[in-house]
Amino acid sequence: MKIQHAKLYKVALPLIEPFRTSYGVLDTKTFFLLELTDELGTVGYGELDAFLVPDYTEETLDTAAHIIEFLLLPELKKTLLKEPEDIRTLFSWVKGNEMAKAAIDSACYDLFAKRRGISLAELLRAKQKKIPVGVSIGIQNSEEELISSVRNYVAEGYTRVKIKIKPHADLSFLQKVREEFPDLLLMADANSAYTTEQIPLLKQIDQLNLAMIEQPFSVRDFVNHAQLQKQIHTPVCLDENIRSLEDTIQAYKLQSAKAINLKIARVGGLTEAIMIAKFCDQVGMLVWCGGMLEAGIGRAFNIALAARSEFHFPGDISATKRYFKHDIIKQDFELNNGEIEVPQGLGIGVEIDRENLQRFTIEERDIVLD
Repeated sequence: MKIQHAKLYKVALPLIEPFRTSYGVLDTKTFFLLELTDELGTVGYGELDAFLVPDYTEETLDTAAHIIEFLLLPELKKTLLKEPEDIRTLFSWVKGNEMAKAAIDSACYDLFAKRRGISLAELLRAKQKKIPVGVSIGIQNSEEELISSVRNYVAEGYTRVKIKIKPHADLSFLQKVREEFPDLLLMADANSAYTTEQIPLLKQIDQLNLAMIEQPFSVRDFVNHAQLQKQIHTPVCLDENIRSLEDTIQAYKLQSAKAINLKIARVGGLTEAIMIAKFCDQVGMLVWCGGMLEAGIGRAFNIALAARSEFHFPGDISATKRYFKHDIIKQDFELNNGEIEVPQGLGIGVEIDRENLQRFTIEERDIVLD
């Protein structure tokens, strides 16, 4: 397969409600949709999900788009691709920039599936037709607001709830939820908001029978996470730390965590993600599919990955209406009895809504690859 043309659409989709974490508040999901066309005229799509500022990882949306346009795509145009895994090898010399790589990697996987006349799920050897999904709730202004939000999502059918926390919006918030929902599959996500000085607080949170506590310490810390895991029963889950299979192996060997939040964008694409999932399955680490507030294209990739046999824990995928009133695909992903159906059409199995894409696009870049 030879890539001959690329196009980037910078899209700004309003969120139904602001999403607040320890990093800050988002009210709009801004991303790039990458459109790749091969020599047969087949079109594949990927989503570039870096954030506007480098608070989650070092990449930003615009720096990643620059890397795609002026470094990765020129490298890609020289290459005859035989398998989707070739993308990981092709870009292996580029340090970091995982989200930029992942956007191209995803679009190429979509292309390969379409060229072979199969779904992305089939290409990934994913057998499940439906997957259980969870919901992530941003930091709320009060315990009462949080309880109301959890109650609404449980009523919609979500069976696993993740609550974002930060200092002074943590223990009492989680305690109230646990009191109200004693049997709910519940977890907390700190987004690196804590230091080892708060270990006594985390030990109190350990008493709440949580499924896991995600990323309490800094994004390069493996040692202190390991020390915490020795002191609490609740599984520690790593998110921002995990950029590669190598990071996952290090976390396992140091016993820094018992669970991995796996995000396609954060690890450079599907090839790396599958390698990580296989490793976790082999060594008994829980692995589950996280989310980056993706629009419909990115969500389709997450669903296909989460349908593989290594995934047994509901991911942060959720229905479309959890985040967006309008999306850039024609058919929303809907929740049915706590599950979402895995698309079975060609490639990612969703169709672009051209009217909405035009409506929410704030910039377009045509890139010709001769």
